[in-house]
Amino acid sequence: MECMPVVCARISACMFAYKKYQLSAFFAKLKPKGTTDFLSNKPSNVLDVTQLPSRKLVLSFVTASGCLALMAEWSWVAYTVLEVLIAAACCFGNVLVMCAVCFGIRDSLREPTFCFLVSLAVADFLVGVAAVPLAVLLDGWVSLIPELCLLLCCVVLVLTQASVLSLLAIAVDRYLRLHTPLRYKALATQRHTWIGVSVCWTLSCLLGFTPLFGWHNYSSPACDSTNTSSTSFIHPPCTFLSVISLPFMVYFNFLGCVMAPLLVMTLLYTRIFWSLQGRLKDSCPQTQASLLREKRLACSLALVLILFAGCWIPLHLMNCLLLFQGPQAVTQGTLYTGILLSHANSAVNPVIYAYRIPKIQQAYSQLWRRFLAWLNCCHRKKAGSQIINMQLSH
Repeated sequence: MECMPVVCARISACMFAYKKYQLSAFFAKLKPKGTTDFLSNKPSNVLDVTQLPSRKLVLSFVTASGCLALMAEWSWVAYTVLEVLIAAACCFGNVLVMCAVCFGIRDSLREPTFCFLVSLAVADFLVGVAAVPLAVLLDGWVSLIPELCLLLCCVVLVLTQASVLSLLAIAVDRYLRLHTPLRYKALATQRHTWIGVSVCWTLSCLLGFTPLFGWHNYSSPACDSTNTSSTSFIHPPCTFLSVISLPFMVYFNFLGCVMAPLLVMTLLYTRIFWSLQGRLKDSCPQTQASLLREKRLACSLALVLILFAGCWIPLHLMNCLLLFQGPQAVTQGTLYTGILLSHANSAVNPVIYAYRIPKIQQAYSQLWRRFLAWLNCCHRKKAGSQIINMQLSH
């Protein structure tokens, strides 16, 4: 593994080469055809000195380009370090949630709410395993064929949609549990629950992979048949917005696949809290305890929903600005902040479960006790084997 100074030096070299390319394009626009190339010093047939930029303009442009390159370099380094930390937190926290629900709570997978929570934890875990590394890698650092670049970018959309649909399934489950208590046990069987989980992930794949069916940015090979054979094998750097269409992200993904389910969930939780508040006023003391537990769980799940909306909507609003105002509307640092905020949502959810849901809180403590007991057992075995070896040696 290379040390940080070497990595930074290589990044600086790449940024300088890129800026040199931009500077060449800048001077190419300033001078007419047939003048000297300022950067490469290649002579041409006719030299028109009056068209060359002044030295002061050149120095100011080079200085500004160097400052921008340095700022971009350090913002990318900070972004990458934070993404690595978020990925580690996503993996550790959501594995803990899955273990707590599956092994720490008795018959938890018979309850639909916990099944959908496991589905949400799986989506958040995959964000740490796949979405975060892809977000760093597909920031223009690799050159791929457009089809493969589009496929990898769609994986991020699938995981986001799985989180949205899992949250929607949880809201529908709590609503049915409260408003149809007599039919709820017949509806919420283990078979129906896992069918619901499968439907959520199937819909997520269909909605997330929609760009593969034609709604994308790059042109098909048939449209590029006029390109020469010498340039047909050169692929541009793979970035998210180079293959994913902004109208798709705004009109289909944001308004149709994110905002519409969020509005439905908001209405469902409003009905749930309104109904619970009325029942608590009219209920007897024996039933108030169960209603209070239901209200506490609903508050915790609503908090998860609010955090999801607060973490993801800013990034979608940036996409709206990019679509309607152009690239200059959102700076690179602001875009990095929005991406980090959206990924951080997957790392925050396990903390919410630990502090707000008593069953998962108890399962966490039970897993912790088992882990400490296992460490103690391993320590005793090691100490016993050392004593036996010492006795045998004497």
